[in-house]
Amino acid sequence: MSWPEPVTLTGRHASLVPLRPEHGEALSVAVADGGLWELWYTSVPTVAGMPAEIDRRLTLQSRGSMLPFTVLDSDGTPVGMTTYMNIDSGNRRVEIGSTWYARRVQRTGLNTECKRMLMQHAFETLDCIAVEYRTSFLNQPSRRAIERLGAKLDGVLRNHQRHSDGTLRDTCVYSITQTEWPAIKTHLQHKLAETGL
Repeated sequence: MSWPEPVTLTGRHASLVPLRPEHGEALSVAVADGGLWELWYTSVPTVAGMPAEIDRRLTLQSRGSMLPFTVLDSDGTPVGMTTYMNIDSGNRRVEIGSTWYARRVQRTGLNTECKRMLMQHAFETLDCIAVEYRTSFLNQPSRRAIERLGAKLDGVLRNHQRHSDGTLRDTCVYSITQTEWPAIKTHLQHKLAETGL
């Protein structure tokens, strides 16, 4: 049996459902909101590339290294994607990543709620010992968002991989550990209350 298994996570204003090919059309509309693939320091699918990206993520799921989700807003409309990735079932560790959202839902608290649901499932159901986040050293918006969650910087992997334009990427590795989770959970619940979520 695979670990972790596909699951639906439901919050008050967002839901995470297992990614399916039929989400492709709505996700193409979502990714067009903001032209997110134009950000050189991150990797977001283009409208035309959405079917291939869904296939890539589902292939990685079949190999046990990724569990992809479609992010739905409160109306049930797909507005982005996120995953558990680099899954280490032996050590019970996951990375939360390959995340993007339509511009209209950015900075609304939706990301905080999605991250809270993913971490709560990881720590309280999957019994993970740690959850990782990784991003480009140059992706300042992503780094600030990860740090606002309460994650700590473990280190920087220099020349770790390449950006979408081919330039070398230094990768910042952050994590939240199982023992830190109760305080982080309280912190996120307060943040969500402040935003009205």
